[in-house]
Amino acid sequence: MRRIFKCLICISFFAVIVYGMASMIPGASAQRVGAARAVAQRRIDFKRQIEPIFARNCYQCHGAQKAMGQLRLDGKESALKGGLSGAAIVPGDSKGSLLVKRILGEGDVARMPMGGAPLKPAEIALIRRWIDQGANWSGDDQSAIIQNQGQNQGQNQGQNQGQNQGRNQGLQSTTQQHWAYVKPVRPALPRVKNKSWVRNPIDAFILARLEKEGLTPSPEADKATLLRRVYLDVTGLPPSVKEVDEFLADKSPDAYEKVVDRLLASEHYGERWARPWLDLARYADSNGYEKDNPRVAWKFRDWVINALNKDMPFDQFTIEQIAGDMLPAATIEQKIATGFHRNTMVNQEGGIDPEENRFEILIDRVNTTATVWLGSTIGCAQCHNHKYDPFSQKDYYRLMAFFDNAEYQIAGSGSERSVLEPQISLPTPEQEEKRKSLDVEIKQLEARLNTQTPELDAEQAKWERELLDEQNKWTTLDPIKLDSTGGATLK
Repeated sequence: MRRIFKCLICISFFAVIVYGMASMIPGASAQRVGAARAVAQRRIDFKRQIEPIFARNCYQCHGAQKAMGQLRLDGKESALKGGLSGAAIVPGDSKGSLLVKRILGEGDVARMPMGGAPLKPAEIALIRRWIDQGANWSGDDQSAIIQNQGQNQGQNQGQNQGQNQGRNQGLQSTTQQHWAYVKPVRPALPRVKNKSWVRNPIDAFILARLEKEGLTPSPEADKATLLRRVYLDVTGLPPSVKEVDEFLADKSPDAYEKVVDRLLASEHYGERWARPWLDLARYADSNGYEKDNPRVAWKFRDWVINALNKDMPFDQFTIEQIAGDMLPAATIEQKIATGFHRNTMVNQEGGIDPEENRFEILIDRVNTTATVWLGSTIGCAQCHNHKYDPFSQKDYYRLMAFFDNAEYQIAGSGSERSVLEPQISLPTPEQEEKRKSLDVEIKQLEARLNTQTPELDAEQAKWERELLDEQNKWTTLDPIKLDSTGGATLK
């Protein structure tokens, strides 16, 4: 994990170089005009640019729920096949595509979308350019890249294995339309003119884009600025005057690298980078909702900080937070790690249905797991199959079933009932020693209380006789007269 953060630090520094270049170069205005023309010729991305237009205007009548005129536009094969009126899209020919004619309202047919506002000119122009470019769906280009790589690999090795792998992967990518589900392929480094400026592969991509736009990189920041940036990025704290002076006085070529290594070894590194993770874990020291009662959760916060400072591998970091209590011979620290999913809000408001609140807790855990580890929102699948991502409603509740196995009980009574899940006691070492001594004393006292002796038998008999004697001391009174302001009569 620490190596990942090193890369992030480098990226952040070199990204700053790109910022503001256009305003520093003479003739930038003309370059922007040229860039605008280049944008006009840029390849249209179906998933990012075309599908949102279809989703807003077309899928209601020509999607998975309804296919008027037997036309569906939510899939490549069905869209190209068309409906009762014929092919709706002719790749490479927007003028001959029935889809364009209908959204323009040309001829004796109703303009689409039926009963809705017409598409904006910019949206129509985008659809026409997309069709003229071949009406490529998301995944088409990536499929071709992967397939060609597989074929080339097979030819170079003199085997058919690479060709088959390329065909199979290309087929899979066509099915997984969204770019997020296409296996990433490492691209070749772009060629640049100023090769001496490139220190790592990231530089090559940055410089290639700058050279394409006719720009040059900014000069490297001075040492004091670099030091302040890396301090704020790694620890969230600015350097002291002494630390700045020491860095400026260090003339060794690896002075900056030594500072980075020292900051990564600092305890403040974990404190700084635990913050975004704790946001994902919806960390809080209270339960939320109306009562917002306090909750003791700081040990989980410390666990995250320590895990980052120890450079815990991400797979272990994941396992212990999702199911640390289910590991063989789970340690206290591994149980603390499961605080990630014990950070859900707990509703203790009067009149709440605790089972309903528990269901909401399970929903929160499913959605949070997907957002954090899958990088995708799957909340739509709570009610129906996801329309744009490969998640079904059945998958959603299968995932929920894992969390539904957690032990719990309903605490309280009447309208003050709430969900109570297992808790663990985490005393300090001093408290643990004191508790042990008290436990020993309690056991000794209980042993004395549970031991019957002749003295106890005699005292027990004496106590019982005294109780009987007390009953004989009572005198029962007989009422002889009653006065009532309401006229009641005593009989």
